[in-house]
Amino acid sequence: MPELIESPPFWLYIAGFLLLLGPLVTVHEFGHYLMGRLFGVGVEAFSVGFGKEIAGFTDRRGTRWKLSALPLGGYCQFKGDMNPASIPDADAIASMSPAERDGSFHHAALWKRALIVFAGPLTNIIVALGIFTAFNLAYGKPVPPDPARANIVGSLLPGSAAEKAGIAPDDKVIAIGETPVADVMEVAEQVMLYPGRSSSVTVLRDGREITVPVTFGSAVERDQFGNASTVGRIGVRWKYVDRPHFEPVGAGEAVAMSFRQSATVVDMMVTGIAQIVSGQRSVKELGGPLKIAKFSGEQLSLGAQAFIWFAALISLNLAFINLLPIPALDGGHLAFYAAEAVRRKPIGARGQEMAFRAGVAMILALMLFVTVNDLLSLPLFRR
Repeated sequence: MPELIESPPFWLYIAGFLLLLGPLVTVHEFGHYLMGRLFGVGVEAFSVGFGKEIAGFTDRRGTRWKLSALPLGGYCQFKGDMNPASIPDADAIASMSPAERDGSFHHAALWKRALIVFAGPLTNIIVALGIFTAFNLAYGKPVPPDPARANIVGSLLPGSAAEKAGIAPDDKVIAIGETPVADVMEVAEQVMLYPGRSSSVTVLRDGREITVPVTFGSAVERDQFGNASTVGRIGVRWKYVDRPHFEPVGAGEAVAMSFRQSATVVDMMVTGIAQIVSGQRSVKELGGPLKIAKFSGEQLSLGAQAFIWFAALISLNLAFINLLPIPALDGGHLAFYAAEAVRRKPIGARGQEMAFRAGVAMILALMLFVTVNDLLSLPLFRR
């Protein structure tokens, strides 16, 4: 376990939270705004935060730009929207005059509405790709110093999954399941996310490949701030622990690496959520605004590089969550547009209203749950 370090001061949690979610939500909504403006859709309001307006101004196009009291998000309200969540008001839309319909979001072509909605998550994805690319250009790619020394078992932990599977010292691990592994980092990627999983390990022993079944062990690990997570383990100590060196990469390879890194992060998110839903992981691992604030402050205390990398992860997280097919989220709108494309007509006003109400209720219930979850994870409540 890493050596524990002192927790950051409380003000750093607040600063980290605002510096993280403020810009990420703003660029998300600005993606909606730019795509809407590109297609000639009017924007009535662009807000950073929800609730009562603290400060703002109206530009020459009639858009009200404002900073609102509750810094937990933001919105871009287009012309014709019933509210900031872009929930359509069928009666209001039907009663619009031809002049009012000009520039109305709900009277734009279906493909334009879909692109405007998708532009928000897409902007968050682009931000993450940009951060990953910049890091790749600055530091290069990790290369194992000597492939011949990689993944060679030094010893086995007593009672571990590897010992039970019959893995022996000096075996060279070459695959986990059907996935080849070239170094210990790739082994960790195939094991850590899957505590208790039944799989197989292929080793090279005396020039022969041997595949043995294995059930990954489970362990609770804590980072340097004491944050706990459940991880999978096979229980080996590697014979050689060589640090990888980094080789410079060009712009093209840096971008390609950023796509692979983003795909890995999304895969981890999907896997984690699926494990929570299936009961393989505790719901206590779900986090809300308080936990994001805690992690933000901790990463900010480690320096700009750690915080910016964390921002890339949260940016992808925001894009992923917003693309879920839940009414009132971007993914819910896109689901309605997909149904409209298939049916050649919109979902009925009553059906949309009921779905959006259910979606809002689901989101509020989830927010309440994760907030309570966050509170119960604090030392005061644990005691």
